[in-house]
Amino acid sequence: MTSLIAIGAGIAALTGIGAGIGIGLATSKAVEAIARQPEAESKISKNLLLGCALAEGTAIFGFVVGLLIVVMLG
Repeated sequence: MTSLIAIGAGIAALTGIGAGIGIGLATSKAVEAIARQPEAESKISKNLLLGCALAEGTAIFGFVVGLLIVVMLG
């Protein structure tokens, strides 16, 4: 039973991979957009930071769920 709990917690913590990929793609597209239109840098940066915060929030929720699985069931 303990191994199943560890597997479940590991799967829950995998949300960090998706968040990392999403933040990387968003950052690369924002840099491209700023390179094309430097005058729109402030608008692009605001949207980039909001998107990164939402993606990072998803990763944190997955990490917390993984910790709760280990603490409550382990």
